[in-house]
Amino acid sequence: MRASNVTVRRRLFAALIVGTFLFLALVVRLAYVQIWVGPELSDKAEDSWRRDIKVTAKRGEILDRNGDRLAYNVSSPTVVAVPAQIKDPKATAAKLAAVLQISEETVYKQITVRKASVYIKPGGRKITIEKADEIRDLQLPGIWVTEDNKRYYPFGGLAAHVLGFTGDYNQGLTGIELKYDNRLTGIDGSISYLSDAAGKLMPGSTDEYKEPLAGMNLQLTIDSHIQSIMERELDQAMVKYQPNHVIAIAMDPNNGEILAMGSRPGFEPGNYKNYPVENYNRNLPIWMTYEPGSTFKIITLAAALEEKKISLTEGFHDPGAIEVAGARLRCWKRGGHGSETFLQVVENSCNPGFVVMGQRLGKEKLFDYIYNFGFGKKTGIDLGGEENGILFKPSRVGPVELATTSFGQGVSVTPIQQISAVSAAINGGRLFKPHVAKAWYKPETGDVVETVNPELVRQVISPETSRMVRETLESVVANGTGRNAFVDGYRVGGKTGTAQKVINGRYSSSEHIVSFIGFAPADDPKVVIYAAVDNPQGIQFGGLIAAPLVKNIMQDTLQYMKIPPRKDQMERKYVYGDKRIVEVPNLVGMTLTDIYEDLNMNFQLAKSGVGRTVINQVPKPGTRIEQGSTIRIYLSDTQPVPDGGARPQVQ
Repeated sequence: MRASNVTVRRRLFAALIVGTFLFLALVVRLAYVQIWVGPELSDKAEDSWRRDIKVTAKRGEILDRNGDRLAYNVSSPTVVAVPAQIKDPKATAAKLAAVLQISEETVYKQITVRKASVYIKPGGRKITIEKADEIRDLQLPGIWVTEDNKRYYPFGGLAAHVLGFTGDYNQGLTGIELKYDNRLTGIDGSISYLSDAAGKLMPGSTDEYKEPLAGMNLQLTIDSHIQSIMERELDQAMVKYQPNHVIAIAMDPNNGEILAMGSRPGFEPGNYKNYPVENYNRNLPIWMTYEPGSTFKIITLAAALEEKKISLTEGFHDPGAIEVAGARLRCWKRGGHGSETFLQVVENSCNPGFVVMGQRLGKEKLFDYIYNFGFGKKTGIDLGGEENGILFKPSRVGPVELATTSFGQGVSVTPIQQISAVSAAINGGRLFKPHVAKAWYKPETGDVVETVNPELVRQVISPETSRMVRETLESVVANGTGRNAFVDGYRVGGKTGTAQKVINGRYSSSEHIVSFIGFAPADDPKVVIYAAVDNPQGIQFGGLIAAPLVKNIMQDTLQYMKIPPRKDQMERKYVYGDKRIVEVPNLVGMTLTDIYEDLNMNFQLAKSGVGRTVINQVPKPGTRIEQGSTIRIYLSDTQPVPDGGARPQVQ
């Protein structure tokens, strides 16, 4: 049956309505896709096509307290290959190999692998700028040169254990480089390009460069000048005494800032792989533990004075040994020191006298002070690898353990604990947390982002007790076992230490760790220096080896710090063999005959010029020098040169 015209028209109209609706829906959908979600889909598509070549961020610089750069990055380009973009692998390998000076076969294998990108190695990482420019000039398809950075340490091995070093990928591995790696490391940038699934460049696409963000710059408390002075003396000690190790630390006692820290054997951070692992994987001043010996007596002294268990003028008799619970504890001096005051007990480093101090304190009080001075746990210095040290458990402290602890035997400490504790003993009684970070800076502007403030841990003793400790230790240097640390013109305090090493559970009779800790000026300390020499060859006494080491560091450090000499220091007590300090006389205007006839010759003469009369001299009159030192005189038959005048020509 045939449909009527009306039915046909209705059907056509319905079809038109449906068609129109579908068309409108399609238009709306297309508009939605094109306008609303189009950019998102385009971004997703572009992301799937985008390939990135990393541009390494510049690592933050490490500076000393004066702003001198101790570690920074130098530009070191790296060659990256995108195999899918290379049109002629053999020709590309030949040209690259010629520039990088590696075999064609090595390059060819790498540029033909099925990877999105590959670093050319060896030889293609951290190349010279000249080689990078040469490769860019070749304009090889698929070969990219990206910016990389290489860590550079301009002072070689200076402060190596503090700074640490970085690995092949500029990541911190030890020292400050590791401790603050997350802040020194910046945010990497990239070179981006669009490619198809096979890795070929998309037609008409351009490269995009995302600039890397440099890491923060770190300023340390370390002073490179003091560090240089210290390391010079460490090197000389290694040559002179041939020990297993030498350790030294310099600290500002008033805030815990480390001014210098070093040990030997050393290494160079930029070439650490050329050294034995034990040279660089342990920072001995914070890692090494050993019995401190007599430098620990400072803690016993401070506790006894604080608790008023002794008076420095009180008498004491040292027969050479003391009996404690059946054990005979000897003084280092055979036969003892006889009658002396407690001040002389400290000056003479008399073991029996310190045993009595410990006994008067009792184990609870003595160990309370030992803990409060920071022993038995880490100081918290901002360097990795710090050790705790070892103390007797209170339950195991009997009369003998109390006695030996009093003079520094039977306990184990680290150098950083020792210098922190002694700093508290002489700075007014305040224990500070030691630190090497001083401030953080923005690399772009140099603006300070963060300053590291001193952290006071606790007040351990009173300022008055601290004053007595300072004066007592100054007397040790002037009159006692620390005489070899005496610096003419400066008030220096300190204490020697000589401790037997424990080897296979027994005290060695032939191997010792000798040490000295000194500070100056004694009435207002600005620097504390600790040095320890492990198993020096020959005579093994702290006063003969470590004290002169600290003296040399101290003398040059005080002069560098522009701390003026003074005349109110304690007079040094001289014993047989000590070199006296004498004042240089005024020789200008005198003849050689006058000099030899009229003067008591406490010095050597070196002559320059021709004539009979002294017209100038070095050192100047009034200068204090060691007896036997050389004075250079300038001779002529003309009138003497007035002070500050030009010297005659040496003939």
